[in-house]
Amino acid sequence: MQSSRLFPWARKTLGGAIAIMMFAMTPVLAQNYPDKPVRLIVPFAVGGGTDILAREIAPGLGNALGQTMVVENRGGAGGNIGSDLVAKAAADGYTLLFGSNTLSINAALYDNLPFDPVRSFAPVGTVATAPLVLVINPGLPVSNVRELIALAKSKPGTLNWSAPGSGTPHHLASELFNKMADVKITHIQYKGGGPAITDLLGGHTQVAILTYASVRSFITSGKLRVLGVTTSQRSALLPDVPTIAEAGVPGYAVNLWYGIFAPVGTPAPILASLNAALNKGLTNKEMQQRFMTQGYELRPGPAEELRALLAADLAQSARVVKEANIRAEE
Repeated sequence: MQSSRLFPWARKTLGGAIAIMMFAMTPVLAQNYPDKPVRLIVPFAVGGGTDILAREIAPGLGNALGQTMVVENRGGAGGNIGSDLVAKAAADGYTLLFGSNTLSINAALYDNLPFDPVRSFAPVGTVATAPLVLVINPGLPVSNVRELIALAKSKPGTLNWSAPGSGTPHHLASELFNKMADVKITHIQYKGGGPAITDLLGGHTQVAILTYASVRSFITSGKLRVLGVTTSQRSALLPDVPTIAEAGVPGYAVNLWYGIFAPVGTPAPILASLNAALNKGLTNKEMQQRFMTQGYELRPGPAEELRALLAADLAQSARVVKEANIRAEE
């Protein structure tokens, strides 16, 4: 059958001829995938939590694919530079994004992003989730979330959050707590988690929502007291610690997540191969245990789960950023 009958929109046009050629080549490209190293773009600098997690999972993903997985850091603009690089890359499965909540938060913080978190990317799969924990300096005379809320209401504006940067997931999580618990705990913004934790330990601030991994040793030693986890269900990392929703703020939930995305338009067979390879690595029992000790819960599953996480996070981030009038850090 003639191509003009199969593709009437392409008749006598150069663009149509190219489209027909690419349509015909797609099964071949997918069948041979991957035949060269795959780049995994981390949109942050070397050494941060996102970078460490990406480098941990890259070898297993590469082994499952039968190719080298090269982690490449493209930091800057709060993660937007690296994300935009992937959004504009060829949709052939050789350039991937190691994304996180930053995608949805930046969509709310920045008015003119050069990419769209939904329309520019195709989800490959969720890598992991990590609970944020509500912790307090043990000098604060409360033992649970309800008592913290009661104290904050009795002394409005006297308690301070230790926040590791404006517009971070931790910042949004604490602003959401303020809103849903109807309290006024003041934010003190720090340049990163280290200074925020130092002042919390010293009693200069009293409350924080931080990653469990960053404060685990201080919880174990009794230097900080954990009151709740932000996730919608109890974490396997802290099975005896209630969720904030259980502990006094019904409906509260914040999920810190990490996932892999490809440029939109990547052929479905390639996306399926990537998802299968990712899940193979994530179901490794030794890897699961190692990540759990570091504060992460691996989340093998279909790509649609990552799409759902992103969609829910986009809606929540937009609402919190608007209500709290949060601005991107300069």
